Amino acid sequence: MEFEKVLRENFDRIFKEVEYVKKTYNALEDFGFNDDNSIASVCVCRDEISQTIRSIIKHIWGEAFDFSSLAGMFTAGKTGLKAAMHHAPRTGGKERYVFYVIPHTAINEDGKTGFCKRRGIKEESSACGALCLFLDELYTGKLLIRIDEEDIEESLLKRRLIKEITYGDIPSLLELTKITRKVIQEDLEQALEKVVDTTKSDYAVLTGIQIHAPDANYIWPADSYVVIDGRKQELKIE
Repeated sequence: MEFEKVLRENFDRIFKEVEYVKKTYNALEDFGFNDDNSIASVCVCRDEISQTIRSIIKHIWGEAFDFSSLAGMFTAGKTGLKAAMHHAPRTGGKERYVFYVIPHTAINEDGKTGFCKRRGIKEESSACGALCLFLDELYTGKLLIRIDEEDIEESLLKRRLIKEITYGDIPSLLELTKITRKVIQEDLEQALEKVVDTTKSDYAVLTGIQIHAPDANYIWPADSYVVIDGRKQELKIE
């Protein structure tokens, strides 16, 4: 089918959501993380169709701290990050944090990106809607980047992402989604560097993209690593 062709062309490997979370859990167990001694957190889109991955993470890791914003942008800042850290179990003199960073997109049966089906709606819907709105403004040349007090999250999203796009360029939706993943990771890492004491805490960062396809939701794993005793090590999700 066409959507399978688009998946293969744009993502080197994908896993169904349950498989992905199980693989990340098993990989992290080798580094001393488990559901008893760690707190998980999620940075996914607010979209209801994105909550499947959050539910699976909750089922495997226990109740997870929610950093979610439109498109999964990390806007909780140092205050939100400190709150999640303060809720972590303290085991063997260590705190352990697991951060899932997973914005989303969609591919329909015809291989068109950004389109998906929603329960009770005959017409196709868009995902990620917040990123599609941003792209629409780029295409029309009417990008509004002032802070709209009645639309704070979308305003912050546009102001942050426009910094990553070369003037005059308009990325495809898949390209923009990959840019978004990278930006969320960078913003989280900047906060982590400022607030985490690595002599007392270990943590893991797991990033990827959630893909809504006609047959299932998939995860494309991207940058993933652990920081143990201040030392960063790549985490392979295979």
